[in-house]
Amino acid sequence: MLAEIITIGDEILIGQIVDTNSAWMAKALNQAGIKVKQVTSVSDDESHILDALASAESRADLILMTGGLGPTKDDITKFTLAKYFGMGMRNDPAVLEHVTEIFRKHGLPMLETNVRQADVPDGCTVVPNLNGTAPCMWFEKDEKIFVSMPGVPFEMMYLMEEEIIPRIKQRFELPFIYHKTILTAGLGESFLAQRIEDIENSLPETIKLAYLPKLGQVRLRLSSSGIDEQQIQAEVEQYASQITERLGAYVVSEDDIDLEKVMLNIMDQKHLTLSAAESCTGGYLSHLITRHPGCSSVFAGGAVVYSYELKESVLGVKPQTLATFGAVSEETVTEMALGALKHFKTDYSVAVSGIAGPGGETPGKPVGTVWVAVANRNRVVAKLHHFSNKRAQNIERSAAAALTMIVNLLKEDEELV
Repeated sequence: MLAEIITIGDEILIGQIVDTNSAWMAKALNQAGIKVKQVTSVSDDESHILDALASAESRADLILMTGGLGPTKDDITKFTLAKYFGMGMRNDPAVLEHVTEIFRKHGLPMLETNVRQADVPDGCTVVPNLNGTAPCMWFEKDEKIFVSMPGVPFEMMYLMEEEIIPRIKQRFELPFIYHKTILTAGLGESFLAQRIEDIENSLPETIKLAYLPKLGQVRLRLSSSGIDEQQIQAEVEQYASQITERLGAYVVSEDDIDLEKVMLNIMDQKHLTLSAAESCTGGYLSHLITRHPGCSSVFAGGAVVYSYELKESVLGVKPQTLATFGAVSEETVTEMALGALKHFKTDYSVAVSGIAGPGGETPGKPVGTVWVAVANRNRVVAKLHHFSNKRAQNIERSAAAALTMIVNLLKEDEELV
């Protein structure tokens, strides 16, 4: 079964909101064995919606729409759907009772616009939306299914999980879709492809390999689908093992998780703590770590030390080190890491100092020059990186490099035990 997602709303097209609905729906559909053919965003315009529906119908078996179901005049989705299917409108008693009860609970008067929320195309099936006032509508035409849902994320998620996907599973025999993701760091996409070229060429037609690059890391995703779940999973895992063995130390994780989560998992299992000393990353590294629930069992905290004065007073970096070698140097970043280890009393520390740009370069140290150091009680490892001249990318790359170095040191320490 092929699906298409249509998100409706001017607010998406002008960048006022980010369309998170499509990404969530695509993932939920994929897990159910439904492949998404295309995702389309259209404005609150009748002709645009009609065109999108016709195009989607030509490609997909299941068309899922979100947005444009509110009580105001700019919400035109259900009237456009009635026109597309050649239907009139009816006031649905169950929807009206549900909306009335919501307003009664909140002690609010029912306005005429709220009463009209119960108006739906007379040929649709109303799917109960227990979390909101906008009705969810199910249409069928020439063995194609169309579902229109509210754009409010938590309402859409509830409907997808509790109503739409269960109904589809009940009616259709869906294939099993299996993905295996390998997270790599420290080697670019083209170099990875070169290393595993023979393995990729040997893949059967049923298995697809995708390269998903991100600054400082690349995800390799093997995908297959079919009826025999065990056979599909075993075949994908066989090729994943070959790739993992070939890439060796460049493989950070065989799970589809973030790089910082890999680090947190390893440290949490070993009951180790971490602190950070950040200069050019400005707290971005700490932000990545603290996005994850439970990070406090590992991450003690750290300091953003841009100035020489703070590097000295907070971390104990020697004034002569800064005067002789500068802030962006192996000597300084080493002392930053050791200072964090000492003052924050953690098992491991990481320090980053560099020139993010666009200004700040000095002779021999162009924009994109970054030093990263990782320390524990036994040793310090420092590494020089040369990134681009783009500030945002340099900050992101620096954080990825720091996380990769922590993971690598943790693995090396484990081997030494």
